[in-house]
Amino acid sequence: MTFYAELQRLLEANEPFVLCTVIAAQGSTPQKPGSKLVVKADGGLVGTVGGGAIEKQIVDAALALLADGRTTTRTLDTHLTHELGMCCGGRMTVFLEKHVAAPALVVFGAGHVAKELAALAVATGFRVTVVDERAEWASATRFSGCELVLRPCDDVAREHRGGADTYYCVTTHDHALDQRCVEALLDTPSAYLGVIGSRRKAERFRQRLRAGGFDEARIARLECPMGVDIGALTPAEIGVSIVARLVAVRRAEHEAAKRLVLLAQPVPR
Repeated sequence: MTFYAELQRLLEANEPFVLCTVIAAQGSTPQKPGSKLVVKADGGLVGTVGGGAIEKQIVDAALALLADGRTTTRTLDTHLTHELGMCCGGRMTVFLEKHVAAPALVVFGAGHVAKELAALAVATGFRVTVVDERAEWASATRFSGCELVLRPCDDVAREHRGGADTYYCVTTHDHALDQRCVEALLDTPSAYLGVIGSRRKAERFRQRLRAGGFDEARIARLECPMGVDIGALTPAEIGVSIVARLVAVRRAEHEAAKRLVLLAQPVPR
């Protein structure tokens, strides 16, 4: 497989990697400007920026960049002899650019709020899957750029494996179906689990969960109402409030987003 074919495969597979490009070279160097290396999350390499000590330095820096939740780029400027003991005698400057896997958002229900929520989530970098057995609602026309799963929401919720970068928003057309989805998802790993509804609905949900044997630690994972309190009324406004919350969770390593997360928590009443 050629370099660019593998690069395309990584992008389509949504796999994280760092693209390392030689952007300047002076004197004798093993590679010239334009040479590229891809460093995968598992340490696998595609291409080269010269091999030896310089390539090891770049690979180590790329893996550190992948592990850094706040930084997306870095530039390395290295004198090959003075800093690495290589015999080349020149200097290389390499630009490192991180490509991270997009977080997955699974929206259960394909109603009016889900439509607005999904569109905004796609625009802000989420990979969105919409689940609803009603084909007339979960259509490609209404959910452009989303994966569609035409199956009962509670069945999919029970089977979904989740993960640290998975976000769940439950917005079905039926309160009982919402409840079944939530019960199925409470023990599934996720970055976020929310269900649409009022504070009264939220309290009823929590009462049913307690009656069903769920402990307070698991119940606390559920956010209801969803979203940042902006006084939203229309489906579009509600979609904005929910996506703002999802972005705050995703960017929570930044102090400003941390404050937003705290402000968005439901106020006990």
